[in-house]
Amino acid sequence: LVADRAVSRKEYEDATSTRQLAEAAIQQGNASVRQAELNLSYTNVTAPVAGISGRAEHSIGTLITTDAASSLLTTINQLTPIWVRFSLAETDLAKLPGGRLSRATPVDVQLVLPDGSTYPTKGRLNFAATALDARLGTQQLRAEFDNPREQLLPGQFVTVRITAGERDNVFLVPQAAVVQTEKAYLVFVVDTEGKAQARTVKTGDWIGSDWVIMSGLNTGDRVIVDNLLKVRPGVLVTEAPAASAAPAQPSASAAPPK
Repeated sequence: LVADRAVSRKEYEDATSTRQLAEAAIQQGNASVRQAELNLSYTNVTAPVAGISGRAEHSIGTLITTDAASSLLTTINQLTPIWVRFSLAETDLAKLPGGRLSRATPVDVQLVLPDGSTYPTKGRLNFAATALDARLGTQQLRAEFDNPREQLLPGQFVTVRITAGERDNVFLVPQAAVVQTEKAYLVFVVDTEGKAQARTVKTGDWIGSDWVIMSGLNTGDRVIVDNLLKVRPGVLVTEAPAASAAPAQPSASAAPPK
């Protein structure tokens, strides 16, 4: 129409400006809608992990802002899988192949619960520090356990038991059966003639009320476990089960191989 001079140039420019203003208003309205939809989405808070939540930090109707002081709504603890953090002393690490643990180390991780029972599911080592804690002399470790029955809870104290290998020809004897002298550790055994004989042994760790004997005993040895104050090399021994032995007689029991 402008080319045909049906309308003036001014009318054309006015109409173009009006259209542009209308298009800008539409874009501004669409932006407002998108902002409103985004704000609406913030009213639904979804948990990033499955677990149980603690107490609510705010009640219904409270104005929540995004500042750090008031933005916390609750705390969620993931229960399965659950992590157990623990450490291993440098002296214990020295007994392991390579002298340290890593995620690639084939180990069995078990938990002993506060009531003394063993947690039925074994865990997986999923973190091992690459350096020792110089202040404590320990390696920081972490294991992951499946917890479908939610038997383990965050903050709970448990005992971690690690099996990193097996030793052959190792024995367990009661701690009371091991005699410590200035030069060595001794265990009295009963020989084929029924007489007491002293054996020099190399001891390892304690396991419960038993002592690990690394060397010095053989499978089938009968170890004297009580009345050691009356035992001397060469004395005749009257054998009896350790649990029912007469008080005046040394008793003997076979060393169980481990």
